[in-house]
Amino acid sequence: MTNKIQGIIIKTVKVKESQSQKRDDRFGVSDKIEAFIMELLKNDGDVQLKRNELASVFQCVPSQINYVISTRFSPERGYTVESRRGGGGYIRIRRIGTNDVLAEAIAQIGSFIDYASAKAIIEYAYSRGVVDELSAKLIIAAVSEKSIGADSKARANIVKNMLAVYGAENERG
Repeated sequence: MTNKIQGIIIKTVKVKESQSQKRDDRFGVSDKIEAFIMELLKNDGDVQLKRNELASVFQCVPSQINYVISTRFSPERGYTVESRRGGGGYIRIRRIGTNDVLAEAIAQIGSFIDYASAKAIIEYAYSRGVVDELSAKLIIAAVSEKSIGADSKARANIVKNMLAVYGAENERG
């Protein structure tokens, strides 16, 4: 594990240097951290990081790493995050595979969901090719505040049922 972490830190420095040459100062540290993690995910679809070491490389506080991970690598955006605390702790981020998108989305919805989260899940399903553009727009319209008001329970049921139909259709071929 230590070799992997050292490799990530070395890679981080290279990525950081190349990003600073490509980007100007308009981009904040959160954008740089996100870009770095996205670059690592391109290779494997799975990355394991040490929060304190990553914070040290980007010269920020560890809570900045938490912020980026919680806001930009959420299930609604197609990622699962696992963390283990302590000296040997880590943060593992995994991109959800296309076959797992529907099952993961349905599992993440639960009994209630707000409009913004529902929209993010549907947009992610569209970006992964699970639903087509027209279907995504129709689902988003069906669960909007304009259509069903603030009924987050009905919204959750509608999104889960519509995604389940897509899952059944995808299994048939």
